[in-house]
Amino acid sequence: MKYLSIAALVVLVASVLQACGINKTAQDQGLQSATALRINEGFNNPLGFYDPKPNFSWQLASDNSTLAQTKYQIVAASQPDLLPNQADLWDSGMVTSAQSTFVDYQGKTLGSRQQVYWQVRYWDEQGEVSSWSDVAQFELGLLSNNDWSAKWIEIKQTAPVKLNNYGTPIHIPQHLRTEFELKTANASTNTDNTNIKKARLYITAKGVFEAFINGQRIGDDILTPGYTPYKKRIETLTYDVTAQLQNGKNAFGIQLAEGWYAGRFGPKRHWHKKLSLTPKVLAQLEIEYNDGQKQTVITDNNWQATQNGPIRTSGLYDGERYDAHYELFDQNVAWHQTGYNASNWANVTTSELEPQVLLQPKRHFTSKNKLLLPALAIKQVGGKTIFDLGQNMVGVPKIKVPMKKGQTLNLRFGEGVNPDGSLFIKNLGSAKQLDFYTAKTDGVIEWQPQFTFHGFRYVELSGFDASVKPELSWITGVVQYTDFELNGSFVTSHPELNQFQSNIEWGLKGNFLDIPTDCPQRSERLGWTGDALAFAHTSLFIADSHAFWSAWLQSIREEQFDDNSIPVVVPNEVGEIAQAGWSDAAVTIPWDVYWRTGDKKILAENYEMMTRWIKYHQTQLKDGVSVMWTVGDWLQPYSTKKDSRRGETDNSLISTAFYARSVEFTRNSAQVLGKTEDVKKYSQLLKQIKHNFQNHFFDNHGRLKVGIQAQTAYLLALGFDLLDKTTAEKAVPHLLKTFEAANGHLRTGFLGTPLIAPVLDKIGRADIAFDLVFKRSYPSWLFSVTQGATTVWERWDGYTHDKGYAKKAGSLNHYAYGAIGQWLYDRVAGISPLTAGYKTIRIAPLISTHLTSAEGKYKSPYGEIKSKWQFSNGVLTMEVTIPANTQAQIEIPKWQYQQNQQKTALGDQLSINGQVLTNKDTSWIGETKEVKKIIVKSGHYKIQIK
Repeated sequence: MKYLSIAALVVLVASVLQACGINKTAQDQGLQSATALRINEGFNNPLGFYDPKPNFSWQLASDNSTLAQTKYQIVAASQPDLLPNQADLWDSGMVTSAQSTFVDYQGKTLGSRQQVYWQVRYWDEQGEVSSWSDVAQFELGLLSNNDWSAKWIEIKQTAPVKLNNYGTPIHIPQHLRTEFELKTANASTNTDNTNIKKARLYITAKGVFEAFINGQRIGDDILTPGYTPYKKRIETLTYDVTAQLQNGKNAFGIQLAEGWYAGRFGPKRHWHKKLSLTPKVLAQLEIEYNDGQKQTVITDNNWQATQNGPIRTSGLYDGERYDAHYELFDQNVAWHQTGYNASNWANVTTSELEPQVLLQPKRHFTSKNKLLLPALAIKQVGGKTIFDLGQNMVGVPKIKVPMKKGQTLNLRFGEGVNPDGSLFIKNLGSAKQLDFYTAKTDGVIEWQPQFTFHGFRYVELSGFDASVKPELSWITGVVQYTDFELNGSFVTSHPELNQFQSNIEWGLKGNFLDIPTDCPQRSERLGWTGDALAFAHTSLFIADSHAFWSAWLQSIREEQFDDNSIPVVVPNEVGEIAQAGWSDAAVTIPWDVYWRTGDKKILAENYEMMTRWIKYHQTQLKDGVSVMWTVGDWLQPYSTKKDSRRGETDNSLISTAFYARSVEFTRNSAQVLGKTEDVKKYSQLLKQIKHNFQNHFFDNHGRLKVGIQAQTAYLLALGFDLLDKTTAEKAVPHLLKTFEAANGHLRTGFLGTPLIAPVLDKIGRADIAFDLVFKRSYPSWLFSVTQGATTVWERWDGYTHDKGYAKKAGSLNHYAYGAIGQWLYDRVAGISPLTAGYKTIRIAPLISTHLTSAEGKYKSPYGEIKSKWQFSNGVLTMEVTIPANTQAQIEIPKWQYQQNQQKTALGDQLSINGQVLTNKDTSWIGETKEVKKIIVKSGHYKIQIK
């Protein structure tokens, strides 16, 4: 909360540029209407929305202006023609406030299926009012189990389900169908459905599904409904299917596979718990006619089902097997079209909704096919054909291959290749990552798996027509991840750093598939909280992951144990295990998301969970020091401990440090939420924890006195502010000695690595941080780049050109070490929030001879922020863009960091948009040994230092 005092300086300071008339004001062209209307975590006109008490956000449309909002008005109505003057749901009236994000709805109570249309207008500092915005809208989904009349259905099993060699069931995907006739006064056979006002399909599954109406696929989502704690909550989807319906008879079909729910997913010791689980689907089609009549089609015992479809097996670990001989056609009529003869299909079994399992609309974006990657190279190895896509990715292949009738195409996937060019699969565990396609005719087959995903760069192909020479066009990678926008970009003059940035982004894409996973390729792919804790900050710059994290945090709340502890994996697949540095994600991620977005709701939703976690921490104390179990600084290189994976940092130090961190962030959250008594309580508790920490782990000379002199021990102490000022200053030389002892390299794992650069920057040694960032030898961030990495690795030495894959290579797509991105964006590009949600922005780039330029762009809740710098011929040029309704503190560097712990002074002549800036200007707020500080309002700025 130390930033608040700085922010206070910002609020009333006028920009020198406005005084000089450099920027046009909005009044010169008339005040434009608000744009980018969103609700809650960034939803744009959503259908089937989850929240009956939403909040509203918008952006001020400004172009090169110093525009700021002083008042706003929101109107909401049940019909668009009631806006703006007859709003029947809510009229906020004119509200005096600069707030343009997360404004709470305060109108009439909203319920399931409710349609809401809304607009906003605002007033600027001169009192001029904008025109009304375009109309935005949202429609709520089914908010309660009571809204459902449908039943769960599945195929009626007449024989025991077969088990695989792991002792878990093989659930052959199901095809389910029904036919229904529309109510219509028109007896014509015309297929026009103009008598329908609207039709909504509400649907979900215990498993994963795809739905079809009259042969048309509904939506373009994949692996729906996603992955939640199924014993507590299952998410539902809503689709507008008005256009898919036709007069007369209609066919409704659903494909259903095991997915996360019933498949061989999770550690082997827990697979047996899924023996009684079978995939089921629930669907409710509601049709409203223009004359007011309504019709509902539900999943019930009138449906039919078969497992004799072309998808013979499909699992997340083992892949998909497709046999075209089983394709479901009857005289050229497909199974999901009207007139299909399903007389040989089986009946279905129905089951009631469980009241303890909540059915709630999906609260973040679904996963989709996002990108296509063409194959770049082909190599023949041992009778197999290896396709190289050039990028480690997550998704499925799209194949276009010539085959002979009866041939089975074999596809195998891996992240790397062996020295002889064959596929490397030793890091997959028991995940087979195999797909098969059996052809029923001669010719070119085109196919893409539906209910699985793989982590891979290379595809091994065999079983095709041997008389045909393989072509690159045979294989295309379909990249799949949660459907959010990429919000931030970062590019520099250094090609290897740019490649590492690309690796960070691809690590996010590969591991943000409905939940944050630890890896996408081996037999794990779980929501490990420690990995997420490390990477959340970085992810919030790269991607619009606000809704993604909010949804996963709900799963954490649902999985919290009765003793208040938090599982290390969410959804929980590993049992009753909690540990420091991992489970603390329940507190750190809500705060990280709030700080980057300004959304107080995420703190309010998770506050009780946070306080309960503190209570559990308190049960793990011995003489004021935490003894909670932890796996330590996971995968620290060169660890001398017996189990080298756990790092060298003392476990109690880690546990106590994270205890303090969780208390601090809970205290901060209480302050934001106005819980004054809790602020006092947690402030006192934090003070005591810090006292105990310093006395137990450090001596009077600032030297660690418990355990090995590990980098992470000092990084936690200094990064989490656990030492008093005097002791912290004394600890700095001891920290620096740990880098000297490592020959100028890092010696950190998952917990210490995110703190390296921020702590070195904090103690005035950004020069060392730069040296570490640009180091190319092992272990370092760029080492993997020099070895050909296209994603971030789980281990620093996952692969080397001279030694090949590490004995325990681990995942080659793990995002934890990508946490350095936060510092790159905050301090190399120089963009970070000075107050929550970027209402006040800090532009503070560090300049180093490792680079001649760097640029960052970020789509904040208020609009795009840009920070670019270039150093040429002794002149530093900065280009900065600040969005409307915000202000920025620009910290103009005085120094350029050299290699080998040196720095040289930059010039002292400062100009901004051509105007020389002196200490007498009103925008000037002072300087330190390192920077000159100025305050600016929104606009575009070109700053030069000579």
